[in-house]
Amino acid sequence: MAHFPIQRRHTPPGLFRKTQNWIGKPGSTPATAAYIPPPPGEVEPCLADWETFIHESNLPPLVTIALAHYQFEAIHPFLDGNGRVGRLLITLFLIERKILPTPLLYLSAFFEASRCDYYEGLRGVSNRGAWEDWLEYCLHGIARMSEDALNRATRINLLLAEWRSKLAGHSTNTPLRVIEMLAANPFLTITGTASQLTLAFTTAQRAIERLERNGILQTVSDAKRDRVYCARELLEILEEPTHIIPSNAE
Repeated sequence: MAHFPIQRRHTPPGLFRKTQNWIGKPGSTPATAAYIPPPPGEVEPCLADWETFIHESNLPPLVTIALAHYQFEAIHPFLDGNGRVGRLLITLFLIERKILPTPLLYLSAFFEASRCDYYEGLRGVSNRGAWEDWLEYCLHGIARMSEDALNRATRINLLLAEWRSKLAGHSTNTPLRVIEMLAANPFLTITGTASQLTLAFTTAQRAIERLERNGILQTVSDAKRDRVYCARELLEILEEPTHIIPSNAE
């Protein structure tokens, strides 16, 4: 399922749509569309009601954001990017409610892996008012992605501990400080490291070279200046595909 804006090329980024859009198979028209969002003149009033719901809902936060995600996608306020924004809003809402300390949970992988179920859930609410099915689907996704995030975090912590142990007894703690940087971003440069850790360039360079000799960092660019280094083992954990267990298989 995809939406087909009438004049996508004239859409200013970040502005609400001023033309009608619709959702359906490639080549569909408003007459054959699977779903037609509110007309342009109703977008801002609908979003105002949506915002009121977000702030005033007394439902459990996970239920609130599951309902709000459907509502946002149903309003479809932009001619492009509604799905990406709608998924991002889930994470931002959970951070705002202090359920997540940082953006550790993304449902994009779950929605993508179960795309047919995702769209069927949205259609089910629109066509039949199947809210319970939609909530069950969303809560299942949150549980699966939480397990995935916890598993990755555990393996990252074990890898960092292994690296710290490998560097134990070094005369300076600078390499250990660089490892802590890698926990936030597996890519770095000597210049960036020196700036972030308030070090002399040569001090940062020696620390990074030590990590490279120990197999923790590898160069990923051929530049002679401001060469980029990467902790590949760490990056592999972050980038590995998410394995989704279908709800009907449990």
